[in-house]
Amino acid sequence: MAEIHTPFGRAFEDFEVGDIIYHWPGRTITDADDMISSLMALNQHPLHIDAHYASQTQFEQNLVNGTLVFSIAVGMTVNDISGAAIAMLEYENVKHLNPTFHGDTLYCRTNILDKRESKSKNDRGIVRVETIVSNQREEDVMSYKRKLLVPKKEFAKRPYTHSKK
Repeated sequence: MAEIHTPFGRAFEDFEVGDIIYHWPGRTITDADDMISSLMALNQHPLHIDAHYASQTQFEQNLVNGTLVFSIAVGMTVNDISGAAIAMLEYENVKHLNPTFHGDTLYCRTNILDKRESKSKNDRGIVRVETIVSNQREEDVMSYKRKLLVPKKEFAKRPYTHSKK
């Protein structure tokens, strides 16, 4: 794995095609997380917010809102993947592979699929990755791919430091 050149996230040269990055720590989703997320997004589907209703479905319990799973997964990868990014260019192929339930803990791993230098600016490049989200039972629950625009290390922002004058 390449040496990291930015204080937060990776520069273009830090991504190696074929690498797998494991993101830590995991994140346990509570019923409150799901309720708040569902109601904030105006998603009032009873499978997410009504335990009695959910108990009568094939799942026999509430399901976590898929957009919450996606949001948490993206957030879990920021430090390792997109912290230094100039822009998020595209999300693609978001797949819900298995249900996520209240109390499940999410873990993520990201495969570096491809990278290329920008055709229009020499200070950046485009990186394509796939993130796979699994639970504490090692079941994959979601996957998605995305493209990021990231600076080359020579142009990456340096850490903020305090100086005494």
